[in-house]
Amino acid sequence: MSGRDTTQPAADRRALSRAARLYAVQALFQMEAAGQSAERVTREFRDYRIDFEDRDGPTDPADEALFERILDNVVTWQSRIDQATDRGLVARWPIDRIDPVLRALFRAAGAELVIGKAPPKVVISEYVRLCEAFFPEGREAKFVNAVLDHVARDLRPEGF
Repeated sequence: MSGRDTTQPAADRRALSRAARLYAVQALFQMEAAGQSAERVTREFRDYRIDFEDRDGPTDPADEALFERILDNVVTWQSRIDQATDRGLVARWPIDRIDPVLRALFRAAGAELVIGKAPPKVVISEYVRLCEAFFPEGREAKFVNAVLDHVARDLRPEGF
């Protein structure tokens, strides 16, 4: 199921958006770790990961349009996103030195902030929630919240 179907209940649309964000972070991590192109990873996720049935069972459906938009905008705006993220991080800790999962998360969130479809506070809360799934200890979620607040104010000051 791809795109936004406004006839679906809001809870279903939110679940599809959350899944798209999760897949986007995973795809960005894969792109960096394996040195793969956005086109190749997008195709792999569309064909074999999003709403796919394999020997382990079904995977979650997602808003494929949001997933692809996030990846496309990370590629297009990565320099701007990384610069805004660097300004949100402490000076001695640039984005190149942070955990690659957090880097993928910051880039995905930054892509949503650059394209401006969702309100900044929604983007921040969704990616903080996603961070908690990757890092259940909770420390990183506070860090992500603080950095994304700074990034959002930098990229979308009109949203505050």
